[in-house]
Amino acid sequence: MLTELYKRFPLRPAPIVLPYTPRFETKKMSQPKEVAGYKLGKLIIEGKTKQVFDLPEDPGHCLLVNKDRITAGDGVKAHDLEGKAAISNQTNAKVFEILKAAGIKTAFVKLVSPTAFLSKKCEMVPIEWVTRRLATGSFLKRNEGVPEGFRFTPPKQETFFKDDANHDPQWSEEQIVCANFKINGLTIGQDEVDYMRKCTILVFEILEKAWALRDCALIDMKIEFGVDSEGNILLADVIDSDSWRLWPSGDKRLMVDKQVYRNLTTVTAADLDTVKRNFTWIKDQLDHLRPTIHHKVVVFMGSPADQEHCLKIAKAARELGLDVDLRVTSAHKATEETLRIMQQYEDTHGALVFIAVAGRSNGLGPVLSGNTSYPVINCPPPAERLPQDIWSSLSVPSGLGCATVIYPDSAALMAAQIIGLQDYLVWGRLRAKQLDMAAGLRQADKKLRGLKL
Repeated sequence: MLTELYKRFPLRPAPIVLPYTPRFETKKMSQPKEVAGYKLGKLIIEGKTKQVFDLPEDPGHCLLVNKDRITAGDGVKAHDLEGKAAISNQTNAKVFEILKAAGIKTAFVKLVSPTAFLSKKCEMVPIEWVTRRLATGSFLKRNEGVPEGFRFTPPKQETFFKDDANHDPQWSEEQIVCANFKINGLTIGQDEVDYMRKCTILVFEILEKAWALRDCALIDMKIEFGVDSEGNILLADVIDSDSWRLWPSGDKRLMVDKQVYRNLTTVTAADLDTVKRNFTWIKDQLDHLRPTIHHKVVVFMGSPADQEHCLKIAKAARELGLDVDLRVTSAHKATEETLRIMQQYEDTHGALVFIAVAGRSNGLGPVLSGNTSYPVINCPPPAERLPQDIWSSLSVPSGLGCATVIYPDSAALMAAQIIGLQDYLVWGRLRAKQLDMAAGLRQADKKLRGLKL
């Protein structure tokens, strides 16, 4: 097998252009002319469980239509399963909405019918990206001596080349880089592989935190990436109950994913009903995976003159998914009112951060900090005397714990880090922001590396 692969992809291969075409026999499905008002163009691909259609009147997009079909073992085991298309379609939409809310860049756009959704058109990277929290399944067969349930910290990430005829062989990152895939004009090199690996782990960790809200352990999952016409790498394809292992209460005996179907030696109508009930349960549980903590970031300004500075804080915070209120009050001139407003928020919110914007003699932050158990961040407004005035924010009395930052985005980031301890979507947005910043630097460096000076 390895010899064959190295023949196909030598150490320095010529660029390989791989259109997203099927590599397996599949049960053909009738081709509709229109879905939910979208006029369908050519069939781009028909897979084992879906069809992908071009949309001539909506350039840059395509329509994915799910099938009432379940398969396993590279299609060796396959059955019709009435209702699966709708279940998978809704499951996929709910998962992608969670990931989009957490800041992940995806090809998914929206649901358009019970069995179809609109997506940005991508050329697919022919690699499956698998993330594992616990050792089970094929990992145990490939790694003798590792006990089932071994916990990977951080999560284990593996890659597999999409080749059904050879059962999707495992590939190293070096093989992916050396294959020199050219996808929609983008050559997949080390920078692109690094981005997809980090994004893969982030997607897993976001969904792992989400499923933990329902006492359900995400054991492992697979995802795929595509490249759009502008050269952007996007999380693409579908994520449904074919994509992961889920164990309620962390108990393998309670598994509700596709592995139940894979394990069947014979498949009866009753067995298929069980699989369908499991998939329906997963779809319904996804409605309850949003964070339940009611959070608030309250920006107190000591003077209306500080409004511009506070609006910058609010803008940066809202981009991170934070719920922000702006208030005007003075700890020196209206102490009782300041404490009344603070207590009002304490009585109505489960996760709370106060940001105090006051210069000169900053009593606002210390007074808040001395009268609340919630975190307080000082972020004094810009002023000519800022170097002198900032000491009133830094040199606070003993027993007070308010932090001090100067820039509006720093205050927003610090507030997001605090709220993110209880809200995985905010946590995800922070991680996604870090991922995008690192990718931006790598892209800038890549351009410089290509310059001829």
